[in-house]
Amino acid sequence: MNTITKRLVLFLAAIAFLLASSAAVGVMLGSGILHPYRKTVTADNIANADRAFAEIHATRADFEVSAPDDARLRGWKVRPENPNGDWVVILHGVGDNRASQTGYAQFMLARGYGVVMMDSRAQGESEGAMATYGWMERNDARRIDDAILAAEPVRHLFYFGESMGGAIALQSAAADVRIAGVVAEDPFSNLREVTYDYAGLQFSPLLGKTLFRPAAIVALSQAEKEGGFRAMDVSPEDAVAVRPTPILLICGTDDHKIPCRHAHRIFRHAIGPKELWVVNGAGHTMAYGVAHDEFEKRVLRFFASVARSDGRNSAQPVGPDSADAAN
Repeated sequence: MNTITKRLVLFLAAIAFLLASSAAVGVMLGSGILHPYRKTVTADNIANADRAFAEIHATRADFEVSAPDDARLRGWKVRPENPNGDWVVILHGVGDNRASQTGYAQFMLARGYGVVMMDSRAQGESEGAMATYGWMERNDARRIDDAILAAEPVRHLFYFGESMGGAIALQSAAADVRIAGVVAEDPFSNLREVTYDYAGLQFSPLLGKTLFRPAAIVALSQAEKEGGFRAMDVSPEDAVAVRPTPILLICGTDDHKIPCRHAHRIFRHAIGPKELWVVNGAGHTMAYGVAHDEFEKRVLRFFASVARSDGRNSAQPVGPDSADAAN
């Protein structure tokens, strides 16, 4: 065997080893997809939230709903001092809980919006055997909506979510016509596509689609088997093509966890009134920190626009290449 042949054999052996190792990692990651880190709601979380609500004279109450599988979903219902009749359900990202959304809730409450802040299933204080990124959560949302509408005189019901919460919000709107509009920051376009980003070590989805593709394929296969659903059915980009719900999509140019291409894909598929705001310099779910005042202005303007038209053809389409989206 000459030198060139030996090098080729070694190279192919190394590639085979990497692919086999990638597949083995996928087996370990598969169950982890459905069982992410659970961040509990602490006494300090509650105290901090209550201080924030007290500043604007809003009042908090515990809120609990029974999911279709009887899992107890827990959250907070917060009433503003001067209600405008509209309500917003706020959903957090993976590995987080409702308390992290207090800043968003505060500016909405200050403008008269009632707010419900939920721990997603298998997250925070909510029960549930697994997180399914929208597959089961979209039906959980219907139960949440039932409970809100049964207890409150709601004019318009909006959803607001970041990351996983944004993806769940978009899928929920396709399943429940009572949702008047959705604001989603950094949502994934579909579960398979975002798996490539994570398999690519948040460096490049190309790695996840090539060298680490076996890890992504095996991980999703394991998750599908345990979860009893198909990854292709967890798809915000398909959901926005089902019903013309007004949507405001927000993404950051420096987001390497769920890059802006996901928001662009969702935008292209959406059949209803749609806006896409690309925030320069913002990392994952960091748009509020980078463009605080503009963030509040755009979200409140979106809600008001939908409310003015009673949820029909309200938000004006703004393309991702427009001057508005580039700011």
